[in-house]
Amino acid sequence: MRKIVSSIAFCSLLLSACATITPPDNIEQNASQRTYIDVLELDGRMSVQYQKNEQDEAIHVSFTWRQSKDRSTITILSPLGQILATIDVKPGIATLTQSGQAQRSAMDVDTLAEQALGWPLPVSGLRNWLQGFATDANNKTFIATSSNTNVLTRDGWNIQYMSWGDDNQTPPQSRPKRIDLTRQTEQAGKVMIRIVLDKWQSQ
Repeated sequence: MRKIVSSIAFCSLLLSACATITPPDNIEQNASQRTYIDVLELDGRMSVQYQKNEQDEAIHVSFTWRQSKDRSTITILSPLGQILATIDVKPGIATLTQSGQAQRSAMDVDTLAEQALGWPLPVSGLRNWLQGFATDANNKTFIATSSNTNVLTRDGWNIQYMSWGDDNQTPPQSRPKRIDLTRQTEQAGKVMIRIVLDKWQSQ
């Protein structure tokens, strides 16, 4: 049971990262291929592979993500559609709610992740990464395209943009469809995360 709770918390905290980081101004100014979107609805799937107590672990979930400029609500669901966890992120506070568990809150998602798991998550980057923007290991802005798909971030995550799809804007803009993340960590060995975005709705 502890393994299941930890796995759910992992996915929940990972996704909650997407709602806590404001994109740097230079990303918006230089994104000639696409524009950054503050108000966004995403539906997707995620799989995670990592190690715990020297054992390989793998989890698979789906998620819904509702983001405004100052708040995000993320719902994590089992493959059968059961709600496993809900995240609410507002300025200065992040809250994780799970059925049958005490609610967890912290000043930010980084702190909440550290309290819950004790090992690093790509919290500070996901809000940008899901839209195809990143800061690379040389502290330069990276803008993903269909011909520029791989970046090593300044915090050690390797991101690969595997496929693309159009959003609902007029005219449509190309957006990431599948994103693979990998990083070697001391606490969890090699962490591999695959995110597939099934629905992209901007306002």
